[in-house]
Amino acid sequence: MRTREGMLELYGAYPRRVTQPASPRVLVVDDEPQVRATVREALAYEGYDVSEAENGADALASIALSLPDLVIFDLWMPVMDGWQLRKKLREVHPGLPVIVLSALELDPAKLLALAADALIEKPFDLDTLYKTVSEVLARHA
Repeated sequence: MRTREGMLELYGAYPRRVTQPASPRVLVVDDEPQVRATVREALAYEGYDVSEAENGADALASIALSLPDLVIFDLWMPVMDGWQLRKKLREVHPGLPVIVLSALELDPAKLLALAADALIEKPFDLDTLYKTVSEVLARHA
């Protein structure tokens, strides 16, 4: 995992995108604390307002309090997995953009059924994360 100090060394002053009038809100949902921390730190460094949930049920509770601009979630989690979370999001917030994080090779038909805006395969690099998040948010702006 890259630390804030590592990102400072690589990219310069923190945060990089201070000119955004309103930071896009991103919810990261993954049962692995290391993955959540990596995504949170990386996106916060880019100027995003990032919150976390460790499963789908916690994500829905967080979304009920404050609707994010984007949800990034893993498929395999306890309590409520990403498949169930996506089904609920499509029912309640059908236009909410989502990015799936997965270490599994997904069948194209299953990926299509998720109706995700993008897929990021684990392990991922930060450039892929930045580019994917930026492109998805731009398409939904």
